[in-house]
Amino acid sequence: MEERSQNRISEIKLFNTLTHKKENFTPINKNEIKMYSCGPTVYSYAHIGNFRTYIFMDCLRRMFKYNGFKMNHVMNITDVGHLTSDADSGEDKMEKAARKEGKNPYEIAKFYTDAFLKDMKLLNIDTPEVITKATDNIPQMLSMVEEIVSNGYGYETSKGIYFDVSKLDKYPVLSNNDLSGQEAGARIDIDEEKRNPYDFALWIKAPENHLMKWDSPWGKSYPGWHIECSAMSRRFLGENFDIHTGGVDHIPIHHENEIAQCKGAFGHNPANFWMHCEFLLVDGGKMSKSLGNIYTIEQLQEKGIEPLAYKLFCFSSHYRNKLNFTFEGAKSSQVALNRLRKGFLLHKNSNEDIDETIINSLEIRFNDAINDDLNMTEAMSILWEAIKLKAKSKKIANLIMKFDEVLGLDIKNSEKYIKKIEDNIPDEIMQLAELRKIAKANKEWTKADEYRDKINEMGYTIKDMPNGEATIEKIM
Repeated sequence: MEERSQNRISEIKLFNTLTHKKENFTPINKNEIKMYSCGPTVYSYAHIGNFRTYIFMDCLRRMFKYNGFKMNHVMNITDVGHLTSDADSGEDKMEKAARKEGKNPYEIAKFYTDAFLKDMKLLNIDTPEVITKATDNIPQMLSMVEEIVSNGYGYETSKGIYFDVSKLDKYPVLSNNDLSGQEAGARIDIDEEKRNPYDFALWIKAPENHLMKWDSPWGKSYPGWHIECSAMSRRFLGENFDIHTGGVDHIPIHHENEIAQCKGAFGHNPANFWMHCEFLLVDGGKMSKSLGNIYTIEQLQEKGIEPLAYKLFCFSSHYRNKLNFTFEGAKSSQVALNRLRKGFLLHKNSNEDIDETIINSLEIRFNDAINDDLNMTEAMSILWEAIKLKAKSKKIANLIMKFDEVLGLDIKNSEKYIKKIEDNIPDEIMQLAELRKIAKANKEWTKADEYRDKINEMGYTIKDMPNGEATIEKIM
């Protein structure tokens, strides 16, 4: 691991939801990071709020790789068992979508899995080493439920197999909610067969008309949502791994129940660190279907916002802080991304020399930022500092590409993106820009200003660059 010792300049500190504080991170295995991430339930398109969490996941794994670690990262695809309420009530989301669209659940799952993976690629999100479907892990789930029951943590009702939370030393452990003063129906529907109101389903007995069901000691049935992640993380990472990630919405139910199940099966919490990404707000409020403000990556593209511009937008706030999405903010990120690309190309195409101490200082500060609980806002400020250096140098371009190993903005292909943008600029705008260039060359400043004003009136801006060329951008 000589490479890691050279790259990793500072210790890695991460906020652990389990302890509610930032801690020094030390992996279980010296050279490898074992990480599990809760993936999508593929009954519909993933929205930009979902993708904020996957962008956080991407930065985390890229940070580890930047520091020289090998990744063993697992992400699940939930294609069965996730009910319309996270707390064991309602119907299976997959079955509901299948009826609505007139398809079977497996067709629904494939269609939306493909759509999710396509959006992941558009966002340049690094692919986990293992992506596994819930329906490919039924034997492992069933075996784990049997263990839990055998160990005295599970019991049978007419509806299924439930986990008895009263048998645990502590529940919950992530949210630290006090359950004693809450009404039984505050989180879940009251079920008279439950021993405790907060017991949750491990395995659900399927009605006759249920489409997805498997043989079990308790008849035709299907898994509860929570057991899926516990069984899959155990199968691919073992009973103790480094990090479990997800959104903050997973904390009070899904992740609490994962920990409970693992304690019931093999006696302990499976992950040393639990990390969660905060909510994305839209125009200052929650996303809601009734408000019509749930947007997909495709819908952003329709408004001229690249997926990578949305990724850059996510770097404007720390992953543990709420982030407010507005189209104005996203369009500003699109402009910033284009300027970043042009700034990179200026360095790439220049041959000025630059003091190595400047490069070393920028690199150390960038590494310190990403290793400090993924301080991406600070990392971005250091990137912009490099971009704006007066001296233009290929050495800075190489440093920017190195930073992009963490950012994942595909900066090395900047020329391709810029050309695509320029190809979409109307000929009339390009002609005005050329006339302005000629006027400036002839020192006809008033005429040059008139051409600039005409360009602005038509919805574009023109900006002179240090190399004598000018860039044109559509006003967002």
